[in-house]
Amino acid sequence: MTARVAVVTGAARGIGAATARRLAADGFAVAVLDLSEDDARGTVEAIEAAGGRAIAVGADVGDAEQVGAAVARIAAELHPPTVLVNNAGVTRDHLLFKMSDADWDLVMHVHLRGSFLMTRAVQQHMVEARWGRVVNLSSTSALGNRGQANYATAKAGLQGFTKTLAIELGRYGVTANAIAPGFIVTDMTKATAARLGQEWEPYLEARAAAIPVARAGRPEDIAHTVSFLVSEGAGFISGQVIYVAGGPRA
Repeated sequence: MTARVAVVTGAARGIGAATARRLAADGFAVAVLDLSEDDARGTVEAIEAAGGRAIAVGADVGDAEQVGAAVARIAAELHPPTVLVNNAGVTRDHLLFKMSDADWDLVMHVHLRGSFLMTRAVQQHMVEARWGRVVNLSSTSALGNRGQANYATAKAGLQGFTKTLAIELGRYGVTANAIAPGFIVTDMTKATAARLGQEWEPYLEARAAAIPVARAGRPEDIAHTVSFLVSEGAGFISGQVIYVAGGPRA
């Protein structure tokens, strides 16, 4: 049988790369999608070295033409995709009075428009297969976070998007869920520490101390959750937001 195909956006590093590797280990052929195809190749090489199958794909998820071409290529080179992980993200943090139009628009472009375009393109293959899984990456910032009016709004919007997908696509055997990570050690969180003018190690220690399980999250923590949500065993879970934060909120 042809392996099911998963598409992971923003998969060059961090949560996306960990998720792509995990899904490949689970037996999926994986399209590793990032803004630059060259950036995605490192994840592909790691998957292939472990015996998996993957291709690197470059596309701006907020550009409809590039998304259409990327999904068509994935369907041709691997197989029509039936799993989509909308992970691509960017931050442009500022207090509201300092936030520019460009700061706002870029975050919406990647998180909201990108997830919309990718899901619209991939869902047709899910509907045809009468089976599919969509996992959107939200954040605990959806509950509000100082200096992140744009990011918090986008991540909250993804939760509403997820619940609507669950309603519309459920009859076709497609589930849609969101994961809201808490503090995860990635390049993005390191950039946040730098923006705040804090040294990374003391910042990490302070953040971990405030988390009930007394440690920071790892990209693999999110990848494990994605793995479950796209499994056959999760077929009756849809429209949910799962906070993976080491506690109620961290």
